[in-house]
Amino acid sequence: MSIPISIIQSVATSVSPASSSLHDHFRRRAIDPDPAEPRILHPLENEGLRLLILENISQEAVAAFRSQGYHVDHHTKAFTEDELVEKIGSYHGIGIRSKTKITARVLQAAKKLLVIGCFCIGTNQVDLEAAAQAGIPVFNSPFSNSRSVAELVMSELVVLSRQLFERAYEIRTGLWNKQSKNCYEIRGKTLGIVGYGHIGSQLSVLAEAFGMRVLFHDVLNIMPLGQAQQVESLDALLAQSDFVTLHVPESPDTINMISRGQLSKMKKGAYLINNARGKVVDIPALIEFLESKHIAGAAIDVFPNEPGANGDPFDDQLNSWASKLRNLPNVVLTPHIGGSTEEAQRMIGIEVSTYVSRYLGTGSTIGAVNFPEVDLRAITKDQQNQIRICHVHRNQPGVLKQVNDALSPYNVEKQYSDSKGEIAYVMADISNVSTTDDWAALKERINNTDANILTRFLA
Repeated sequence: MSIPISIIQSVATSVSPASSSLHDHFRRRAIDPDPAEPRILHPLENEGLRLLILENISQEAVAAFRSQGYHVDHHTKAFTEDELVEKIGSYHGIGIRSKTKITARVLQAAKKLLVIGCFCIGTNQVDLEAAAQAGIPVFNSPFSNSRSVAELVMSELVVLSRQLFERAYEIRTGLWNKQSKNCYEIRGKTLGIVGYGHIGSQLSVLAEAFGMRVLFHDVLNIMPLGQAQQVESLDALLAQSDFVTLHVPESPDTINMISRGQLSKMKKGAYLINNARGKVVDIPALIEFLESKHIAGAAIDVFPNEPGANGDPFDDQLNSWASKLRNLPNVVLTPHIGGSTEEAQRMIGIEVSTYVSRYLGTGSTIGAVNFPEVDLRAITKDQQNQIRICHVHRNQPGVLKQVNDALSPYNVEKQYSDSKGEIAYVMADISNVSTTDDWAALKERINNTDANILTRFLA
């Protein structure tokens, strides 16, 4: 159970000298040939923004951050919780994939942290509630690797039905074993897709191009693509499918959604593919059904516990059944590579780095998974005397009145607010704040409101 955190802080940074006034700050930007272009905003204090990037994230994303002037520390491996607690206190942003866990304990140590970027589909590696309570939006890329995962599943369908891995291993050991017994075409077979989202629907189209019949089950009623048919229950899908592939998030409802009861309802000789989340399948139960030959083969790309870095062992200390699973015939095991293509990682890097940079530079939370989605149109280059206020606060009555009272000496050019659960977020652009003393006094007044979590000023 995560523990909500309330970290009350004000973080603002700038490259301008401490002694300069906002009037000078604006005047330096006053000459520009196209005043309608968006103005690049900068935080208004003297600390450079530092980002910690982990886990082999796309180098294009790293380069994009550095090109914007951020200090970036990039490491190819995941950090443990203890390592994060030790090091995260000096960073304003962090980028991770699936192995680094951002827990409530880590967030308590992250006194400067403003934003978390998950360069992957899922966000279950982050304590989203604790991050929201700390005023930290979390961004991910839920769709960028959909095609890569769908193509991997298509390859696994053929590999399993032709026993390709076994034949390839045998010939590498010097054994010639040409056979057709229990090897099949996938044309004419039935593919059952559990979860008909972006991956499931793309897979549906590819499978039909191979001549397969496609069934799918989803908690929502969804318009199918092509000739795919939605079935009312998981049991109905399992009973009719020659291949079952899973594309669902990890949640209390999906943990062990495929266990002994469900495996027993699958057709004898069917195949199971899991490229979703490791806890969705009860693997000890699957091992039993593979050993009994009720399930003819399986492809598994995700596991309940996964090594923290390349080269680390995948053994019984990590998962007690690992050696037994590794020794089963016609089982394809891959190290969580569903989205590991150059194309997918490039798109994920572009998408998430854009979200993170937009939040740091403009305050926009569009795309955040744990936060109100708020945005304002850009301040243009001819609006030199405007500053932007980004105020995260607890969602309680009277906050906007307090904020607007604080803004009352100035002209509010535009303002937008929204809430999500216990967290609310307001952005406002105000004009005629001409000196450092003005915004420092305004910042102090807003920080002293009783619901304040985090306030930033951009100009």
